[in-house]
Amino acid sequence: MGSTDSKLNFRKAVIQLTTKTQPVEATDDAFWDQFWADTTTTVQDVFALVPAAEIRAVREESPSNLATLCYKAVEKLVQGAESGCPTEREKQVILNCTRILSRILPYIFEDQDWRGFFWSTVPGAGRAGTDELDDDDGARPLAESLLLAIADLLFCPDFTVHSHKRGPTAVNTSGKAGVGFAQSPPLNYIHDLNRTELLRLLLTCFSEAMYLPPSSDNTVLNPWVTFFCSTENRHALPLFTSLLNVVSAYDPVGYGIPYNHLLFSDYREQLVEQAVQILIVTLEHDGGVPHRPASPSSIEEQESTGPENLFVNYLSRIHREEDFDFVLKGLARLLTNPLTQTYLPNSTKKIQFHQELLVLFWKLCDFNKKFLFFVLKSSDVLDILVPILYYLNDARADQSRVGLMHIGVFILLLLSGERNFGVRLNKPYSVHVPMDIPVFTGTHADLLIVVFHKIITTGHQRLQPLFDCLLTIIVNVSPYLKSLSMVAANKLLHLLEAFSTSWFLFSAAQNHHLVFFLLEAFNNIIQYQFDVNPSFSHLQGTATWCTPFIRKRNVFHQLANLPSDPASIHKALQRKRKSPDVISRTSSQETVSMEGSHPAVPAEPGTLKTSLVAIPGIDKLTEKSQVSEDGTMVSVPKTDSPHTAHPDQSAVAGTSDTESNSGRDNEALSWKCKLPLQTIMRLLQVLVPQVEKICIDKKYQANAGTAMWFRTYMWGVVYLRNVDPPIWYDTDVRLFEIQRM
Repeated sequence: MGSTDSKLNFRKAVIQLTTKTQPVEATDDAFWDQFWADTTTTVQDVFALVPAAEIRAVREESPSNLATLCYKAVEKLVQGAESGCPTEREKQVILNCTRILSRILPYIFEDQDWRGFFWSTVPGAGRAGTDELDDDDGARPLAESLLLAIADLLFCPDFTVHSHKRGPTAVNTSGKAGVGFAQSPPLNYIHDLNRTELLRLLLTCFSEAMYLPPSSDNTVLNPWVTFFCSTENRHALPLFTSLLNVVSAYDPVGYGIPYNHLLFSDYREQLVEQAVQILIVTLEHDGGVPHRPASPSSIEEQESTGPENLFVNYLSRIHREEDFDFVLKGLARLLTNPLTQTYLPNSTKKIQFHQELLVLFWKLCDFNKKFLFFVLKSSDVLDILVPILYYLNDARADQSRVGLMHIGVFILLLLSGERNFGVRLNKPYSVHVPMDIPVFTGTHADLLIVVFHKIITTGHQRLQPLFDCLLTIIVNVSPYLKSLSMVAANKLLHLLEAFSTSWFLFSAAQNHHLVFFLLEAFNNIIQYQFDVNPSFSHLQGTATWCTPFIRKRNVFHQLANLPSDPASIHKALQRKRKSPDVISRTSSQETVSMEGSHPAVPAEPGTLKTSLVAIPGIDKLTEKSQVSEDGTMVSVPKTDSPHTAHPDQSAVAGTSDTESNSGRDNEALSWKCKLPLQTIMRLLQVLVPQVEKICIDKKYQANAGTAMWFRTYMWGVVYLRNVDPPIWYDTDVRLFEIQRM
């Protein structure tokens, strides 16, 4: 009964706020306390009792009242942080203010005229060290006061952490020993729930980026993230390590009791999900200037490169191998969780935040090269590879998960640029994760090739821009593969056969790139592993790789004799109209899939998805490097290679009959003579191949295009994952479009 009365009183207060035409004074505590003093509403109650239409109405018709509500709520949080919330009533006030701000902030951000409100100064809110200046030069913007209060409250004894005599900088909130902490504090259900509420508000503060259109140069920083990750936040280091440890230490299986997730709710999962989302949002490059209105307190602090992001700094400085091992094993455990199979169906808990984990893994590798090298030298890298391949295979037919496909491919492209990754792929694959791919006996390299073939041949059309990346990954690892299974070899040859048809090669200017990639992979396997597989030089050899190679030798002969005269090109394009499908969906000879697998299915009708900016071409994503005589990697200057993709073209562009015939003829002549067929033709002629000593890799390189893609993707994931409560639903998001499948 009391809860019902509390909701009713809260709703009455909201109605009063929306109907008042005159400004309510900030000193009218009796009115403002109705929103947080004597209510026990949950966050779901707040979102239900404060409709979006009423927030917008107050914003337009009574802006001063909305401003006062925000100011008073922030004031309560600041007071709670200063007092330490010693009473239960004060703790409830803090939670209520947190929920109200989480509800209101998105509607502040969606209006351009309101966006600078939180960065305006509040009289009396001075900065530390201003010695009680009476002028406004020392006043602190409302946003800074809010962020510092949240940071303090996240380390508030008996509210979000256990009491500790050593001070807030020594508090570990992860529940287990981890990065920066040697001891495991006891878990507390109430503390975790309170931290989750505060992290949700913090994430909402950072979400201003959703309401700005994507920029091509990535020079605009998020002012909320910039300040929170600066030296102004005294909790930056313990908060970063705590967030990382919360994620890495989480074990959704718990004690391993079957169906335990049905018997009791896992309150910690929501905390972990909020923690990983905070991490991926805050770990941004310092590549620009914060996008916020100038204020007296910030003008002198801004530099052309922006302030340093302490979260990025701390992440880049992690160096202990035990810390790397803790983080890597934690991420691998969580990524592998949905793949877990038991004899009892649905008996284990499945996490849903694997996309955020993939983005976090990407940022770890991007900002800390020591971590990347640790991953590559560890056999645990395969525990990252297998779940990524599982997610790619599972999402290939679902257009609502195209972003997941991109992040998975980007990670594999990054890893494939390093020699150790290719070497690790030679480990036999024996786990047998349930995927709807042909049964085979081979290595992890075989698994990678089979899954890539499945993506190319049965994925939806929006994946075509990724074909260059997929084949580049195969090229990168091909020099280090000691063997190929019959199944994997057949898959590669099937792709070559499909991409080398004359009508496909001539239908778009860049389609021949795919053939160059595949031929380069074949050449690498023949050349660099010749000493391991001498039987390659004999057509009657026992190497399983040779059998499909020889059987499909007509494909190579047709490529060598490819006609390039105008009449033949025109005839090939005419033939295209009769057979519009690039790759046969039924030509695969292997039809038996792995046990327990389920075919990939499209998104269900009504599924929401967010749009993504276009990814750069493969020439922008990679740089060439080679192994020098001392064994180190050196960059190779870019040259106009026959298979360099252009950023404004997709990997397999749509075919157009309006292209200039003369231009097409000239292009065909220019690349046909560069087809790398010599090594393969010699092999087919029973000649010993000439082994080259330099192995070329196409290493991933960071660029503004991928940085903006990651920003739109990561905020799209955050938007879609936060549906209870629906923080940003039905607001005017501009960073991406919300589409219904």
